[in-house]
Amino acid sequence: MKALVYGGPGKKSWAEVPTPTIKNPTDVIVRLDTTTICGSDLHILKGDVPAVTPGRILGHEGVGHITEVGSSITSFKVGDRVLISCIKSCGSCPNCKIGLYSHCLGEEGVSGIGWVFGHLIDGTQAEYVRVPYAENSLYILPESVSDEEGVMLSDIYPTGFEIGVQYGGVKPGDVVAVIGAGPVGLAAIATAGLYGAAKIIAIDLDSNRLEKSREFGATDTVQSGTADWKNNVMALTDGTGVDVAIEAVGVPDTFTMATEIVRPGGHVANIGVHGKAVPLHLESLWIQNIFISMGLVNTNTTPMLLKLVESKKLPAAKMVTHRFSFDQFLEAYDTFSRAAETKALKVIIAR
Repeated sequence: MKALVYGGPGKKSWAEVPTPTIKNPTDVIVRLDTTTICGSDLHILKGDVPAVTPGRILGHEGVGHITEVGSSITSFKVGDRVLISCIKSCGSCPNCKIGLYSHCLGEEGVSGIGWVFGHLIDGTQAEYVRVPYAENSLYILPESVSDEEGVMLSDIYPTGFEIGVQYGGVKPGDVVAVIGAGPVGLAAIATAGLYGAAKIIAIDLDSNRLEKSREFGATDTVQSGTADWKNNVMALTDGTGVDVAIEAVGVPDTFTMATEIVRPGGHVANIGVHGKAVPLHLESLWIQNIFISMGLVNTNTTPMLLKLVESKKLPAAKMVTHRFSFDQFLEAYDTFSRAAETKALKVIIAR
């Protein structure tokens, strides 16, 4: 089969590799029909994730059909169309039993790390993928949910909702600011309304993404490249700052921005993947009673989010801006990596 193979920082190729096979009774093999590229894949290519070694097949999002099942699989059969979760879940360890799938203690990849696809084991940017712990890491897709909608539930929607909205403690009536209107930021914007946010402010350098954010539920937008961006945000609050500031970029400056606009007693929820050290000004924050949260998505909300997509309550399909075939994988990466120029949000790669 062919797959997108990591060759070290800055190196990737669409290359011929061995087709995966069943290794454990809990495995299934999925023939990928649709996959996509995530911002974390770009972080890997920059060398920000040293655990990813040359030769690894990248990708952790996908929809496809099962072609083979392990001997202990009872919930799935050959031919089922399934959504692949970006996080493994053995379903039986202490962490999985409390929904902390991001720290599944199963031995696949590394015990205690839930993100394995395209990280510690071969991923979904390929024609076929082996899915470990399939009983707890796959979801049957209803016929009414398209492949493109489904693949948005592999990672970005659960991440935006769980790490942004839930960890951020969004409550009815809150004013929420989301810094970074990329795919995960838009997912946070789209799901903040589920918890009753009264006002959702999208903050970004890119005017196109700010305009797009209104389609996902942003009530207000602020361009962060202007000298008075902070004053513009404060003018949209009672003057003391936002209740929840969600950082969805992953660079030091945007994290600092979040701490500057949150009100006393408010919450900073960091979603972004940071590849560099970030200053934390405790000398000024400690007296503000600020809560700061961060984390890796658990995907324990995927079944609920899938129901909302099925009932057309979440705009999953609107994330897609570009479409490519599998033999155009390198073009897809080029387009996605130049998002400011190409206006790309999520690129779809399909058979």
